[in-house]
Amino acid sequence: MVPVSTPQQTLNRLTAIVLIQWMGATLGLPLLALFLEHRGGSPHIIGLIVASFFIAGVVTQYFLGHLADRFGRRPILVTSLIVYGLASMTYALPLTAVWFTLTRALQGASAGALEVASMSAVASLFPEHQRGTAVSRILAAQLVGAAIGPLAGVVASVDNLGEVFFLTGVVSLVAAVVAFRTNLGDAVYDPTPLPRLRWSRPFVGVLVAAAATGLVVGVYETCWSLLMHAHHATQLQIRLSWTMFCVPWVVLSRAGGWIADHLNRRVTALLGLLNAAAFLVTYPHIHNNVVMLFVGSAESLGASLSSPSIASLLSQGAHDRELSRRQGLYATSTTASMAISAICSGFLFTVNTALPFTLAAILAATLALTTLYFWRGVHGRIAPPAPPG
Repeated sequence: MVPVSTPQQTLNRLTAIVLIQWMGATLGLPLLALFLEHRGGSPHIIGLIVASFFIAGVVTQYFLGHLADRFGRRPILVTSLIVYGLASMTYALPLTAVWFTLTRALQGASAGALEVASMSAVASLFPEHQRGTAVSRILAAQLVGAAIGPLAGVVASVDNLGEVFFLTGVVSLVAAVVAFRTNLGDAVYDPTPLPRLRWSRPFVGVLVAAAATGLVVGVYETCWSLLMHAHHATQLQIRLSWTMFCVPWVVLSRAGGWIADHLNRRVTALLGLLNAAAFLVTYPHIHNNVVMLFVGSAESLGASLSSPSIASLLSQGAHDRELSRRQGLYATSTTASMAISAICSGFLFTVNTALPFTLAAILAATLALTTLYFWRGVHGRIAPPAPPG
């Protein structure tokens, strides 16, 4: 039996689930390396454990999207929350560090499934001229969770981190119950074969945009704190830099959704990608850390106003039973390029602190400009349907 909930009720529940999941995922991250070290993990083992989260996402996201299109989004979302919850509980077990490679891999695959199912559900439930606003809620929830998680984690110590993760696992299981009772746009199971995934220039252009975004984020993942430390930033300034990036995004998320629904998505998406590349290349040349904080907030303005447009272009014109596969490929493109960028940036930073920022900015801008080809002829403005009669 398919649960009954209005699209708005579903959006509200998914927003809460995504926020809680991202908050739980980041709650103990500042202390995770120390926790693993206390469990006997060497730097190489810790690196493998951290990387397993992203590797699992890259490997499984399209496959899970295929399953969601084939069997429905609700079973995938519920299963992912249960697996994530049980995996989180293993931190409370007296295991050596190497065993947590499996834990992080399961968490990475589950987090990827949650993103694929929730974003494709929104695309299914809301018409194209309203998707930007709806998607912006999910994107904002991700960022709020990622911002709150580390701050809430100050109550944790290395000694009780296992119990904290266990608690987040319990919350994930509760979220699975909520998801089970939520309509995610799935009809009664359809045994007919899935329609073929329709490859087109606009779709490829969105995957290219995802790769450009991943390149930029990968540099920040590896080198941002290192760069600020090289500029003699305090720990407080480094923490504040992440917060000051998140706040404008959350505040302006609705505006970004409105822009995606009312203005030209192609133009907005391209400007957002070029905005990210332009700011990325400037950071190594700013040696005032207070200025760095405010410049980061300025970059966030462009990201918050453009991200819903990119997400909306992903589902534009797609068949309902290919939405999850599209989302899976989008997430794969982002995660893979982010992982490659993060790995390469660490080495390049040791050569020259500006090199990873400059090189990634050039590559990201080049990829962004190719969307002029891929998105030519695409309807950037989506008009609401004419009233009947």
